This record gives sequence, C-alpha cells and structure tokens, in this order.
Amino acid sequence: MLLAIAGLLTLFLFPMWKIILYAPQYPDGVKMLIWINKVGGETASTIQTINILNHYVGMKFIEPDSIPELKYFPTIVWIMIGLGLVTVLLNKSWGYAIWGMMMIILAALAVYDFYLWEYEYGHSLSDTAPIKIPGASFQPPLIGTKRILNFIAYSFPDTAGYLGGLSIPLSFVAFWFCRKIKRG
Repeated sequence: MLLAIAGLLTLFLFPMWKIILYAPQYPDGVKMLIWINKVGGETASTIQTINILNHYVGMKFIEPDSIPELKYFPTIVWIMIGLGLVTVLLNKSWGYAIWGMMMIILAALAVYDFYLWEYEYGHSLSDTAPIKIPGASFQPPLIGTKRILNFIAYSFPDTAGYLGGLSIPLSFVAFWFCRKIKRG
C-alpha cells in the first residue's frame, strides 16, 4: 500500500498525460504535457505554439490559469494520500479495498472530465476563425492517435499517469495480502 501511495506522489513530480502533434511543419512534434497542477510542454513556448495553431481554426486558447481542475485535483490527490496512510495504519483488508474502489471512481471521473474538456475544446469553434471547415471538429483523441487535418495527434498517459494508475492494482494486492496473512 505504501507503493500505491508513492505512485500518487509521482503526480507532483512528473507529467501524467501527453499530447503530441506531428505535421510536416513540425516533424519532431509539438508536445504538450499535463501535470496534476499545470500544463506546459517540452519548451517554454509550447502552449503559445499550440494556441497560435488553434487560432487559425477558431479553437479556444489553452490558458492554464483558467482550468479549475489544475487547482482542485492536487487537493483530491493529497486527500487520497492521507486516506491511504490511514488505511496502512488500520491495516484492514476492507480499508485497502475501499481505497482502491475510491481510486477507480476518481480515475474514471478524471478521465471523463478530460474527455469533456477535449470535446469542448475541439468543438466550440469561433465564428471569426480565419479557416472555417464546415462540420469539422478538432478534438484530440482521448487515448490513441487521430488525424486532424494535416496533423497526427497522439494522446497517451505519461510517467505519472502510469505510476499513479498503478496505485489501484497495488491497493488490491495489499487487500489480498492482508486477507491471506490474517487467515494464516
């Protein structure tokens, strides 16, 4: 269970998600990184570059300060870390199972929230866009790859996404070991 808690702590150290846009003019890709509390990229100008590209098709600018999840998600993670520590102190199998179930629910809600953000971001286009393509949407894929005009968009978990996600099965491993040890 302590490894599960450590997995959550990585959310504050590494990016949890990455979206990379490849195009002929960007053969090395433009890589946006999403942490639990910030959005950025491999360079200081990544978000600016994406915002300039998005302007042409009427997409909203990415403004990290206006994304509420970046403010309250860290608090939720700290609460889960605290509850994880309480679970370790109690050392009851049901505690590990409940913590794991809570993590499943929170992870599902977070992925759904991310999908909604991407949907809004890719479908709410400005009427004053320099380039208008009737019926087009520019929503990046939730997970996987997608062609968007002359771009190929890749969207996948990053380091903290995998390590944080590993917290869930680790809590159920703790549940299993706790039950096995107590049964003798």
